[in-house]
Amino acid sequence: MFFIFLADNQFELVFMDFNKRRDLVFIILAGFFITNAIVAELIGGKLIQFFGLFTQSIGIILWPVVFILTDLINEHYGKQGVRKLTYITVGLIAYTFILISVGLNINAVPFSPVNDENFRIVFGQSQWIIVGSIIAFLVSQLVDVYVFWLFRNRTGNKMIWLRATGSTVVSQLIDTFIVQYVAFVLPGVWTLDTFLHNASWGYSFKLIIAVCLIPFIYIGHFAINKFLNADKK
Repeated sequence: MFFIFLADNQFELVFMDFNKRRDLVFIILAGFFITNAIVAELIGGKLIQFFGLFTQSIGIILWPVVFILTDLINEHYGKQGVRKLTYITVGLIAYTFILISVGLNINAVPFSPVNDENFRIVFGQSQWIIVGSIIAFLVSQLVDVYVFWLFRNRTGNKMIWLRATGSTVVSQLIDTFIVQYVAFVLPGVWTLDTFLHNASWGYSFKLIIAVCLIPFIYIGHFAINKFLNADKK
């Protein structure tokens, strides 16, 4: 199987051999990465309360998985691996936006279990989230890669926790405020004060989660290294 990547304004043909452990690991990580990103967009119109303090999109519960996957791909496949996967994911999110737009403009039959109004309420709001996420996701992921490798080049193979958490601290500041402004302020769901309150709490929540995920990042690194090194035995 092969993939075509666009890099430096040129097409690059990359063959993937599923019999090779390294290629298989990348496909698995990429699959979970893309799935989490798209599902977060689709369910993001539902708002939930956290600890009675702040309101967030339910899609936020999927992003801790993206944090881990981004760090694992960064570590094992480098900045090009994350960048290429980010571009692919953005393209697929945009494709999802187009499909939803088509669905919104096709009328349901009278006996449809989901009528046009309910469909529009759910997926119409998701469109705003998708627009915000495309912008926020692209910018934050590229920033994440830059900060990750800034730490990586200075620490070498040591202090995985520092580069994983440090890149998340910076990238999620950008991601949280951009996506929530576009998704909820522009369509008039939140006032500016509500946005600042919820985005600030949401960012703080992501930072706490990022710290809590440090052990899982180490476990992921250990598992991948053990699986890849099995080829060398």
